[in-house]
Amino acid sequence: MREQDLYPPVKAFLEAQGYAVKGEVGACDVMAVRDGEPPVVVELKLRFNLDVILQAVDRLNIADNVYIAVPKPKGPAWKKNRKRILKLCRMLGLGLIMVRADGAEAVLDPGPYQPRINPKKNGRLLKEFSERVGDPNQGGTTGVKRITAYRQDALRLIAILDQKGEMSPAGLKMETGVDRAAAILQANHYGWFERVRRGVYVLSPKGKEAQISYRSEIDLLIG
Repeated sequence: MREQDLYPPVKAFLEAQGYAVKGEVGACDVMAVRDGEPPVVVELKLRFNLDVILQAVDRLNIADNVYIAVPKPKGPAWKKNRKRILKLCRMLGLGLIMVRADGAEAVLDPGPYQPRINPKKNGRLLKEFSERVGDPNQGGTTGVKRITAYRQDALRLIAILDQKGEMSPAGLKMETGVDRAAAILQANHYGWFERVRRGVYVLSPKGKEAQISYRSEIDLLIG
């Protein structure tokens, strides 16, 4: 398929809505006008990529209604990224047309975008930022276990259990200042703790290994 092969179905799609359509008008791949309304511009591309996004953004200087037209993608990659692609187009004020063998359809129309902050997510991020001690993670890394505020609290519990041998959640809360000590011990997400009897915990073999592997982090946390 060539980019020009996208033109006939896109032209037919727009003409069916009453537009007069012409190709290669100035810098525009497709331009459509209807009854004196603001023009519609469409940029044709065989793939949705940065190149076509930049082209479409440039066209916003000459028209309010700008679409990107691409062949309808197939496979899991499109299904995985569909929501994010549509969100990106919406944020940029761009529309998106999908071209199929039997025609074309607009899956998103251009329009003004009003971003909305999610208060819960924003609050969780700020809470994590304020509760995390120091800056233990290198930004941009992948495949590395993150040192979160929760993990730091669990490491505080490890440090005291290593010293005391066994303790109750209440005792650990008092010693460490970790208010969620009981919840961390009971959930035991990392497998670091063992309950030896009701209300009494010790370090598990994994906890003893963590006490060694996270030695520098623990030293930072307990001073």
